[in-house]
Amino acid sequence: MKLAIVTAYPPSKVTLTEYGYHLVKHFRLQEQVTELILICDKTEGEKDIAFEENGCKITTKQCWSFNSYKNIFSVNKAINQTKPDAILFNLQFLKFGDKKIPAALGLLLPAICKMKGIPTISLLHNILEQVDLENAGFTKNKLLQKIYNFIGTTLTRFVLASDIVAVTISKYVTILEKKYKTDAIALIPHGAFETPPEPSYTLPEGPKQVMAFGKFGTYKKVEILIEAVGIIRKRTAENIEIVIAGTDSPNTPGYLDEMKSKYSTVPQIRFTGYVAEEDVEKIFRDSAVVIFPYTSTTGSSGVLHQAGSYGNAVALPDLGDLSILVKEEGYKGEFFDADNANSLADAIQNIITDDAYRISLGQTNYKAACSLPMSTITEMYINKFNEIIEKKSASPSLKKVNA
Repeated sequence: MKLAIVTAYPPSKVTLTEYGYHLVKHFRLQEQVTELILICDKTEGEKDIAFEENGCKITTKQCWSFNSYKNIFSVNKAINQTKPDAILFNLQFLKFGDKKIPAALGLLLPAICKMKGIPTISLLHNILEQVDLENAGFTKNKLLQKIYNFIGTTLTRFVLASDIVAVTISKYVTILEKKYKTDAIALIPHGAFETPPEPSYTLPEGPKQVMAFGKFGTYKKVEILIEAVGIIRKRTAENIEIVIAGTDSPNTPGYLDEMKSKYSTVPQIRFTGYVAEEDVEKIFRDSAVVIFPYTSTTGSSGVLHQAGSYGNAVALPDLGDLSILVKEEGYKGEFFDADNANSLADAIQNIITDDAYRISLGQTNYKAACSLPMSTITEMYINKFNEIIEKKSASPSLKKVNA
């Protein structure tokens, strides 16, 4: 099978980059995949496809750019050139841009592939029906929120033109099936990026690192974390370093620079900037606790699965999708009120002042991550593609058309 994956890919700063990397890493090890076609965004640096394990051939097509109106043509051209047997889209609603027209045009691509007769699966990491548009940084205007919801419904219908739409949370299956009257929704869990050997759960010498990881500024805010650590410092003699690991969200350029300036007098705070894939493991392993300073959720959390893989204790807001994910996949952490710094301070303090409890949380999360490795997830996708191919083969009317 020649499998194409349309995704952002390191060193890209576009959303879902890390997930795209691990899809490629593990699909290439699937026996049935003879060639992997990476249809990715253009970046200045080299794409990281130099994996240590032997695998299938990888063909790279850097052919689209965030907010480009030409993506629909350039991706379609790459598909015509490479002629994949199947195609997977790694999507969320702002994957191709945060401007309305480029975002919408990009989401037409699954329908185009379906029309070509190519077996098509779209992995949809979030659904607009479950996004708090105000807290997620879209708009506070109620009229605009209604407009966005209408647009979101229309875009969802575009994506639903795929043979199968995969979602990572069971609640999403129910919502989409009920609203759009479709049976083409599949639950395929997010999966853990890596399942490294179980850690020792010991911390490095020096201050205890309290870390947040991701793209910040929309629904991921660092203010509450910094304020919560300040509260703990007043309560205790704990030696704590705040680590903000990651970059601005594409929707909020300049946010982290603003935070650096605002909190310039706060001691022991480190902004790492972009974390290269090879440095991710160390930054998680060095952390006493991983914090999720979210004001809302927009789907499954890659950071939670990373934290589990490295045996981290976590502190999470008690919010809908994240709370559901934790319960469904067996993770465990300290919950806090999303807008309450004192509540977050309590959660962090409970973990970093009790080593036995911290280790217990880390062990539970490591076990949860190991139960759903990416090798299992990619095998689930292969099985779904085989189902689509068999269905098309059984129907004479479903033949590939030339575009």
